[in-house]
Amino acid sequence: MSRMKKWTKSDLITLSHSHPIIAFDGVCNLCDGFVQWLIKRDSKKKFRYVTLQSDPGDILLSMTDIRKESVILAYKGSMYTYSDVGLTSMKILGRGWKVLSYISILPKGFRDMVYHIIARNRYRWFGKKDECIVPSVELRELFL
Repeated sequence: MSRMKKWTKSDLITLSHSHPIIAFDGVCNLCDGFVQWLIKRDSKKKFRYVTLQSDPGDILLSMTDIRKESVILAYKGSMYTYSDVGLTSMKILGRGWKVLSYISILPKGFRDMVYHIIARNRYRWFGKKDECIVPSVELRELFL
């Protein structure tokens, strides 16, 4: 995928049918850690990644009613937010990771409350980068 591509809402929705898209805070160490964790376990290279600070990230953000402190998952034309991002990502990864998606039996209100506590404190607890990550040459194909 060309890094100079001018993405549209329609492009991103279409891409999400073949590749789940994770939009994340590119300066957040916790968010970056989640992305790096996914990349290492996604042997089939299903996922694509974009920072919320980018144009495609802004488009995905505008398709939800959330603020920039969240991670978003666009998958098969649907948008997942808050605790559903991690749980749905585990289901998409499959294999043994799918079992973690069973945490979804907990009430969504409770799961999202825990998510918001972590999101509000993520910079204090995990730190912050001065700028968004730059993917290595091997990983560039995974980033929009």
